[in-house]
Amino acid sequence: MTDEELRDDWFERALSGSDTADEESGSPEIYGEDAEEVAHDEEADDAIDDEEADDPDYDDGADDSSTGLFDEDFGAALENVEVPAGPSESSGPDGFDDVDFGLEPETPDFDEELETELPRIELGIDGLDRMIQGGIPERSLMVAIGSAGTGKTTFGLQFLNHCLEDGDRAVYVTLEETKQRVINSATEKGWRFDEFADRGDLAIVDIDPIEMATHLDAIQDELPTLIENFGASRFVLDSVSLLEMMYEDRAQRRNEIYDFTRSLKRAGVTSLLTSEASENTPYASRYGIVEYLTDAVFVLQYVRPDDFRETRLAVEIQKIRDANHSREKKPYEITSDGISVHQQANLF
Repeated sequence: MTDEELRDDWFERALSGSDTADEESGSPEIYGEDAEEVAHDEEADDAIDDEEADDPDYDDGADDSSTGLFDEDFGAALENVEVPAGPSESSGPDGFDDVDFGLEPETPDFDEELETELPRIELGIDGLDRMIQGGIPERSLMVAIGSAGTGKTTFGLQFLNHCLEDGDRAVYVTLEETKQRVINSATEKGWRFDEFADRGDLAIVDIDPIEMATHLDAIQDELPTLIENFGASRFVLDSVSLLEMMYEDRAQRRNEIYDFTRSLKRAGVTSLLTSEASENTPYASRYGIVEYLTDAVFVLQYVRPDDFRETRLAVEIQKIRDANHSREKKPYEITSDGISVHQQANLF
């Protein structure tokens, strides 16, 4: 199979099979220190490995004749839509009784805005945008790092919803969920991902991480052109940790992720990766790679007080290239409307 056929095959099957993906299929094989943590079907993996080893031109039988993911002439972008209202910050949320919700200080808690001609955009996350002086530089590559339950997926969905409500287009690639589950998660929060997908403003691609790792070279070669043809302004991959797990060798893992992030930067979109936090510290990604390859790093973490009262969530901006920002740790909530950062509050 040629590289061109391989690329078309991957994207065609990812799009056409996303609605009927088998949610009960076995988990992908994970190497290295994660091997004992994730269950997988060893017999199925061995069969695939043997077939690929015996036949260098191995083809999984997908239909290459169908239309590619980004070849459709999609409908006009949406306009004049209402953005769901977030919770008020005039008072403290439940569970934050010992958090200081004072009036906004007269002087901001971040530095003066950098003098730059780079266009800026908002993330669409209330409170967090106010912690960033002037907004995120357009076409930045960002990562949201956090352990399970800190809202990384919600962060990515909310980030895309902001541009979709403004009439732009977006691409969401998930290695963990099916297309329908992604849409359901968004619609539960009042985000009209079903409408955006039906109208062609949103492409949701669900793919097995093993398949993505196998075809990664072909994918990253064509990714800039595919995104440009689709007209996307924002891109999300949830999560890069599952992709990293596919590589047993550390050097190969580092090189593959570096090449992939470089292809996203060539694509000219503002991109967000989600990543599991390290087992040893909440301030580093699982493999300690992506934070050095990205332009902005957001750390989502649990804050557990010494007196064992209610566990809270807090966000910290670790870095943003070409933009000044608050360096304080701020509490946030995950509500029915998404993530809301209490920028005026301080953790004791």
